Amino acid sequence: MAQANASIRIPVSPDKVWQLIGGFDSLPDWLPYIPSSELREGGRVRHLATPAGDVIVERLEAFDNRARSYTYSILEAPFPVTGYRSTLQVRESEEAGASLVDWSGEFTPTGVSDDEASRLFEGIYRDGLRALAASFADKGIA
Repeated sequence: MAQANASIRIPVSPDKVWQLIGGFDSLPDWLPYIPSSELREGGRVRHLATPAGDVIVERLEAFDNRARSYTYSILEAPFPVTGYRSTLQVRESEEAGASLVDWSGEFTPTGVSDDEASRLFEGIYRDGLRALAASFADKGIA
């Protein structure tokens, strides 16, 4: 099983960051490469669209509002992995009024090496977290 992770510090309170990213349907609000999301199955499954027209289907596996985290799995996607499970979490930074956002995942590569699959998702996580930080800067919050 391969792994990937990325973290970023954002000079915004954890509650404000969680308010933006804590909804399972909120990716289009901060992630430019996911322009639309549609919830199904009572909000437990999201169908995401990419700009290239690909569809990604993910299931919410765990949600903890108090810990500001949720875990999801991929049911369908154009990625060379199976058994994908990922967690997005917002924590308090040591610096007052700042947040640490962690995005991590585990998966089994199919047709590619562990390193290739890990690099793919580390890039996705890193770019996504940078977009998250930029969304606060664009709103004049950061």
